[in-house]
Amino acid sequence: MTNKFKSVPVKSSEITPYSQYLSRRDFLKAAGIVTGSALLAACAPSVTETAAPAAEAPVVSPGLTDELGDPANTFQDITNYNNYYEFTTDKEGVAKLAPKFNPSPWTVEVNGLVNKPMTFGMDDLLSKFTQEERIYRLRCVEAWSMVIPWTGFTLASLLKEVEPTSDAKYVRFESVLRPEEMPGQKSPFYPWPYQEGLRLDEAMNDLTLLATGLYGEPMPNQNGAPIRLVVPWKYGFKSIKAITKIELVAEQPSTLWNDVGPNEYGFYSNVNPEVSHPRWSQASERRIGELGRRQTLKFNGYGEQVAYLYEGMDLSVNY
Repeated sequence: MTNKFKSVPVKSSEITPYSQYLSRRDFLKAAGIVTGSALLAACAPSVTETAAPAAEAPVVSPGLTDELGDPANTFQDITNYNNYYEFTTDKEGVAKLAPKFNPSPWTVEVNGLVNKPMTFGMDDLLSKFTQEERIYRLRCVEAWSMVIPWTGFTLASLLKEVEPTSDAKYVRFESVLRPEEMPGQKSPFYPWPYQEGLRLDEAMNDLTLLATGLYGEPMPNQNGAPIRLVVPWKYGFKSIKAITKIELVAEQPSTLWNDVGPNEYGFYSNVNPEVSHPRWSQASERRIGELGRRQTLKFNGYGEQVAYLYEGMDLSVNY
């Protein structure tokens, strides 16, 4: 079955313009970004105007929407309200601590059950793989959501380079471990470094993105610089940030949140309004910047592209 990406549109009248248009064109040119109508999504609530970056927010072009017609959230929303426990559990405090993190130089090691293990520098990843702009919805497990214009390339294109063997069934991801720069990693309550995993067919789906930027800018530290995973049909915590290692493995890998709360956070974590979190319903969500709530879509609205991956599975058990 094909899984060709189909974008989701956003209302241009609801997009907040920015006062500065700084390095977008230079970044697009340097990274070889292909602009287009593909759409992204993310999970973060809004903040006040005073919290916005003073001179580094790019201009937003009218008409930037997902395929459902919903507008992209503002740069200030996306960069000033973040779940990133490596820094702090205070969502609005992440952006204050993130400048201490140094994302350069950076390498991503790809190994395990592959024929051609490789280590990539960020320059390699930006030049070797065609960078695309995609607007995806991202649904947080906490029942709020955003629409985010990411820049990046498909995980599948990277995995094809290393040639997974026939024994490879899963992809394991590991984040950076730098407690001196990320004070949240000093917490004894979480098994650092952050680890995540996907089934290989999920990883090879065309929607699965390795994101290197947003709004045409290099990825901000608080959003997972310099490279993060984006899996738009799953809850946001599956989209691991600041990736340093990708490993092809035969067995289902451990993941941080599944280890911490297996009764609350499953391995699959597909967005599913029919399966409640033990402490709240997932039937509706709060879109940042909107009043009231909206109905949550199964697979976050990407069912046409991904539902076939779970045929025959009971998603109330395999949550």
